[in-house]
Amino acid sequence: MKAQAQREGGAERNPGRSRGAARSKDRKADRSWVRYPASLALIGLATGASWLLRPILEPANLVMLFLLAVVISALRWGHVAALVAAVSGTVLFDYFYIPPLFSFAISDVKYFVILTGLLTVGLVTSTLAGQVREQADAARRREAYTASLYAFSRSLAVVNRLEQIFEVVAHRISEIFERPVLILLPGDGGLAASFSSPGIVFGEEERTLANWVLNHGQPAGFGTQIMSGADMFYLPLTASLGVVAVLAVKAQHEEESLFPEQRQLLEAFVSQAALATERALLEQKARQTELLQEADKLQKALLNSVSHGLRTPLASIMGTLSSLSEDQAMLDEVTRRELLDNAREEAARLNRLVGNLLDMTRLEAGTLRLKVEHCDLQDVIGAALAQLREASRRRRIAVDLPADLPLVPMDFVLIAQVLVNLLENAIKYAPAHEPIAVQARLAENDLEILVVDRGVGIPQDNLHGIFDKPCHGARATGTEGTGLGLSICKGFVEAHGGRIWAEPRADRGAIFAFTLPRHANTANPRR
Repeated sequence: MKAQAQREGGAERNPGRSRGAARSKDRKADRSWVRYPASLALIGLATGASWLLRPILEPANLVMLFLLAVVISALRWGHVAALVAAVSGTVLFDYFYIPPLFSFAISDVKYFVILTGLLTVGLVTSTLAGQVREQADAARRREAYTASLYAFSRSLAVVNRLEQIFEVVAHRISEIFERPVLILLPGDGGLAASFSSPGIVFGEEERTLANWVLNHGQPAGFGTQIMSGADMFYLPLTASLGVVAVLAVKAQHEEESLFPEQRQLLEAFVSQAALATERALLEQKARQTELLQEADKLQKALLNSVSHGLRTPLASIMGTLSSLSEDQAMLDEVTRRELLDNAREEAARLNRLVGNLLDMTRLEAGTLRLKVEHCDLQDVIGAALAQLREASRRRRIAVDLPADLPLVPMDFVLIAQVLVNLLENAIKYAPAHEPIAVQARLAENDLEILVVDRGVGIPQDNLHGIFDKPCHGARATGTEGTGLGLSICKGFVEAHGGRIWAEPRADRGAIFAFTLPRHANTANPRR
């Protein structure tokens, strides 16, 4: 961003430097001894040329050469050098060209008029030429100010985050005015430094003055009527929302003040910075509002989904219990056992749903802690199948693991839950007669675990967000689900430092795969 600001401002560096410093430099240049010998040499050259032209021109005409030398001196070296040229030219013209020659006496009053005219015109010309030079300098300064403000505006136009805006503002103002810059942003805890150049100390006194500027919306500090003894000049960044920030420029030395042109440029910069800051704040609020609306939409969808997911197994359990209590005489032993098995399966399903809700709460609260141990993947898969014993009993689930599979660091319970959710998802979406496979393969640094089914597959549009909650519509089958399981899988796997993804099979069905680091130091013990 600083490079961008430097590119935009490359046309004119430091147009806002202290005009007092520039004038001091001009005074030093005016006092330089080189200028005066140069103007005297120019008068000497005019004297020599006039001497050569003396036989063919009248003294009144020779005066023009001296006036030309005075004008050149004024434009080239300033009005002081021009005054030296005018006075010395008048003296030399009197000495060499006014009778009696080689004398300062004046024999005729008409020559006195010529000398007076030469001196007067020389003085007036030097003054006017000096004013022209100052006007040209002022025009160049205004052009530099305009170019600098344009470059500053372009630099702000390409950034939209507060930290980027403050970096551009502080860098550009610090570069142009050659002073450290401090930018303060109001928050819940009061003003806080959002950007500070090296060498700035922000203490209680500075905070008090900055708060005054924030509350009153007026400049304060050195060069103003408010706390003029302060070592910083404070400006409010005022936009339609009010004062959105406070900018402070540190003085270079005591009793410093900003010249009008310099202050106007700084205020123009601050105005542009205020608009950019307001734009960033509005965009930030818009993003927050959008996130809140999206979160509210997700919560409503999740609540509807969970409510439906809870109602279905509860209704099944209640129906089973009702049948067992009301129709005992009509039910044989086999039927009663089937009803009890169905109730047990629905209760286990309900228990898993409640467990998923609790796990999601832990993930979102950031309180999930891993108990990482070196585990045998075969045991983890066995524990997952045991939790799904009723559902897996009616399905063919093939486990294919390498013979040399080493122990892998993981949280046994969490990875078992990941496999439970993935297998339950496969059972839900794959036909009852199709097998489900659990496979594993070793990579250089990871263990890759796959759950493969031959169900309806996954639409390409749903692959990217299938692990976001709720995403029960990932497969267009009308199958019930809350969408929490896959989201929890993602949270558990990423807490281990792994990754999880889904992809369609070549013929039909889907593959859900995740990786676990093979070394304990790659796992993240807390999420």
